[in-house]
Amino acid sequence: MNDATRTPNIGDAIADKVGGAGPRAARVTIDSAAIAENWRSFAHLSGAAECAAVVKADAYGVGADAAVPALAQAGAATFFTATLEEARTVRALSGEGKRIFVLNGATAQDAAAFSACGAVPVLNSLAQIAAWSSRGPCAVHIDTGMNRLGVSLHEVGEAAALLHGVKLELVMSHLACASNIIDPMNARQRRAFFDAAAAFPPAPLSLAATAGALIGPNYQFDMIRPGLGLYGSAGLDRDNPRLRTVAHVTAPVLQVRDVEAGAMFGYGATQTASAPMRTAVAAIGYADGYLRSASGKGFAFHNGRRLPLLGRVSMDLLIFDASAAPGIAPGDMVELLGDDARLDDVAAAAGTAPYEILTTLVGAVRRAQKGAP
Repeated sequence: MNDATRTPNIGDAIADKVGGAGPRAARVTIDSAAIAENWRSFAHLSGAAECAAVVKADAYGVGADAAVPALAQAGAATFFTATLEEARTVRALSGEGKRIFVLNGATAQDAAAFSACGAVPVLNSLAQIAAWSSRGPCAVHIDTGMNRLGVSLHEVGEAAALLHGVKLELVMSHLACASNIIDPMNARQRRAFFDAAAAFPPAPLSLAATAGALIGPNYQFDMIRPGLGLYGSAGLDRDNPRLRTVAHVTAPVLQVRDVEAGAMFGYGATQTASAPMRTAVAAIGYADGYLRSASGKGFAFHNGRRLPLLGRVSMDLLIFDASAAPGIAPGDMVELLGDDARLDDVAAAAGTAPYEILTTLVGAVRRAQKGAP
């Protein structure tokens, strides 16, 4: 039987749906225009303050190659990365003329590399400041209560003295509890930041990232630093403003079956059908970054209809209750993340934050789709 006459099977259906590309069946599409539109929303919110763009961790998993050019074209003049290597990537994608801050700082040995890249280190300790002193422009990070990176409040005077005569491009801090806009720690950190920043040579001030920028104008200072907000979530614990969907993850249905009441699903038989139902098995699992913590709580969408996840997440497979989608068939695509499966809702079902969904699920599927090992 030749290819022109043989009966189509599940392999044909999947190849038709996903184009046969990539080593795994799950697919991701990234909407660069949505990234740019989300940045414009924050730029409008920031008023006179500059709106930067945080693109660390490969633009939160969506891909620096998709995010950086779109952001640069939209008007972003300043980018933040975590590492110098990320800064090199951003420089190649954004071109000359954009400022790039490296959040993890630098050593004296990095000076030439920072200069070649045109990147500015954010110095986080007295040791980093002493090592960098007089080696070029820099920023300084004050720890106002998060106890992560940053110069401690009792070290501010010594840090300011070490930076005397150095071109200081930014003084920054980071809010620990901005996801809850009424948390009293926000106000405490703001006061500590304002007081500590006065010790340094005059420079622009930045306290707020995505959620912090939404607390109010008093938190925006001279620059806001949206990261998560660019990729589809405002990062608040509740009442999130609607942002444009950036990442869409889909997977093909491999098998559809009708089961009787009492049927059990997945490893450990952790869930039992209380009534007859139709189920659909999709080709995605924790090997693709779909979090196992979503077992029994996750969901997908098929043509706008919600399909609850049944049982545990497997390495390559998920089982869904497809009773609400009687027309579902092998080869159809289900949406794991997108306009219906909203980022914040997917994160809540997995008991995590949208940051992890982006870097883990979107990042893993995107890398596999590109054929990375």
